[in-house]
Amino acid sequence: MMSTTEFKILGVAGSLRGGSYSTQALSLILRNAEKHGAVVRLLELGKANLPMYGSGQVPEQVSSAVQWADAFVLASPDYHGSMSGALKNFLDHFFEEFAGKLFGYVVASHEKGLTVMDQMRTVVRQCAGWSLPYGVSVNGEQDFSAGSLASAKVDRRIKMTGRDLVVYGRLLKAQFQSDLAGTEAETFVAHYR
Repeated sequence: MMSTTEFKILGVAGSLRGGSYSTQALSLILRNAEKHGAVVRLLELGKANLPMYGSGQVPEQVSSAVQWADAFVLASPDYHGSMSGALKNFLDHFFEEFAGKLFGYVVASHEKGLTVMDQMRTVVRQCAGWSLPYGVSVNGEQDFSAGSLASAKVDRRIKMTGRDLVVYGRLLKAQFQSDLAGTEAETFVAHYR
């Protein structure tokens, strides 16, 4: 059963490089999520002027985008087996806002980016967020050609991610809101009342 309420997904691009493969894949996921009824936005951290955590004020457009979102897709290049510093800094700024929300993951890597996705999942779990049980890994030169996705396998995974973020994200949002409005003490959400 699909909810008729608006469902909003924020894609967070952790690469500082224009035209990055992780950002290209993220944009495709967001387009697919739109086809499944989501309203989407893209936040490119390379353009966001987000200060290092604890050293300055968060720009209003970044803060309002995070507050707006019902779910997130995080995208990062694989930097020596870890996420980009820009993405980690973003996660540090907004940990409280992630509670009960669903996250998807994209990594651009020559080595599948599994440790990068594991690290992103670990941070999200510590922030009381939920994760899709899989992610999207792209290898730039192999999966993209002349600015377009060339891999049928990656295309299927991207389409699955866009769809699952909307379907499962709506379910989590509805249950979180129901638990938040309730009085039952033995729920995960009782802590947030």
